[in-house]
Amino acid sequence: MLKHRKGIICLLIALPIALMSARVADHYFEVSKNMEIFTDIYKELNIYYVDETKPGAMMKAGIDAMLKSLDPYTVYYPESKIEDAMFMQTGQYGGIGTLVNTINGKITITEPYQNYPAAKNGLMAGDVVIKVDGVSVEGKNHEDISDLLTGQPGSNVAITVMRPGETSPRLIQLTREEIKIPDVPYYGMMDNSMGYIKLNGFTQTASSEVKAAFLELKKQNMKELVLDLRGNGGGLMREAINIVNFFVPKGTEVVRTKGKIDEWNKTFYATVEPIDTQIPIVVLVDGMSASASEIVSGSLQDLDRAVVVGAESYGKGLVQQTKDLSYNTKLKLTVAKYYTPSGRCIQRLDYSHRDNETGKVNAVADSAIKKFNTKAGRPVFDGRGISPDRPLVEDPAPHVLVALAENWIAFDWANQYRAKHNAIDSADRFRLSDKEYDEFVQFALTRTFSYETGTEKFFEDMLKAAKEEKYYEGAESAFDQLNARIKPDKASDLRKFKKQIKEYLENEIVARYYYQDGRIKNSLPIDPYIAKAREIFNTDYAKILTGPNTGK
Repeated sequence: MLKHRKGIICLLIALPIALMSARVADHYFEVSKNMEIFTDIYKELNIYYVDETKPGAMMKAGIDAMLKSLDPYTVYYPESKIEDAMFMQTGQYGGIGTLVNTINGKITITEPYQNYPAAKNGLMAGDVVIKVDGVSVEGKNHEDISDLLTGQPGSNVAITVMRPGETSPRLIQLTREEIKIPDVPYYGMMDNSMGYIKLNGFTQTASSEVKAAFLELKKQNMKELVLDLRGNGGGLMREAINIVNFFVPKGTEVVRTKGKIDEWNKTFYATVEPIDTQIPIVVLVDGMSASASEIVSGSLQDLDRAVVVGAESYGKGLVQQTKDLSYNTKLKLTVAKYYTPSGRCIQRLDYSHRDNETGKVNAVADSAIKKFNTKAGRPVFDGRGISPDRPLVEDPAPHVLVALAENWIAFDWANQYRAKHNAIDSADRFRLSDKEYDEFVQFALTRTFSYETGTEKFFEDMLKAAKEEKYYEGAESAFDQLNARIKPDKASDLRKFKKQIKEYLENEIVARYYYQDGRIKNSLPIDPYIAKAREIFNTDYAKILTGPNTGK
């Protein structure tokens, strides 16, 4: 009887192991089979296809199509694009330090970086690139030109540009340098007690830059901190952990990850002594704050260490790792999901259930959203990014302003303004006069641009429905009159939305003199997020962190 029982127990143990082994064997057979099929197709196409093929390009297309079925963060980098992969981790590249874009069919310098070769050698926003190293750029796009301008630090490049308003081209000789885009482009005191740090990315220097900025602000008697993560798309997870560690006790859980393999089932803690565990913190987020930004904001929120202000964040709860492949190529792939200290994963889109026919990816269903609690017991939720403790919804940009930006009209006028004025007031105080704004209005009205308002779109839908339902006949004149009244009037809209357009113009002009640093300084005095942070520090900061998270 005992032998019989032992036999049953052994069978019960062996059966799941055998089934698991069979599943593993089936999986590897499927992999092997499909790899063989793929190789056969690739070989037959290269040998027999009627036209000459490009093996490298065809393979890249096949790999990209395969990865597209997963998520947008799993990316293959061929050797020719390896600098892109390195830039994402380091924020460094060899080049001249400028942005270029195609404007009205011309390759144009849009923004030089301060203290780098382009700016130091006199290149300005609005300069049209004609030649690079004596070779015409006609027919090339701005991405091609970006590739031509990058290169080994210390190497030389000659750029021929035509400056608006001039009749002769300029030949500018530059020596490439190592360009490092700062993770902290600006920090400073907003008043006698409130410090501000703008964090744009999470490259390998992010935490050291934040630490240096924080310590400098402490020397200036900072009593509260605003950490601005708006527009920050993320980067290295370890840098996010380091930044949280500055403000929470050593040994505190910051984030955990869960993957398919045990290697990625980890919990990450604050491993060093913090800088300051008491200073009040407001973290600013918006819909473009993602990944590492959400680790910082979500962890500080879960630990009741900061008040999060702004709009619901992007919702990227996935972790990527870069793998080196043969022939100096790389694969960045999603290896895990991350979870904030409360246990929530804030991933918004469910890539594992993509619609096979349409390719559409849906958000996590409302019914699947789960409630978690912060350290103090405040409710927080998964599946929707980081919901701010105090939402702040800004009015959308007026359609006329979007059109002025998209058609480069504000850009061109800022360039003209710079050509006429050698200097302006400091970045934080510069404001256009009413007379100068009137000059811009006259300039804009000479340019061709169009835009459609939400009211117009609604009218078009209503008109279509009226025709389909036979209500249009007999009411034509009424529809025509209504259409005439809601049609955008450019001159009127340029007056109606003067405040928003004027602020945008001021920011563009400031960038011509004070670069990216100036843009931030110019916007902060009129930034509603900063005003909200100041209000919270002065009123109910402690109450928010100890009371229920009402989201109001």
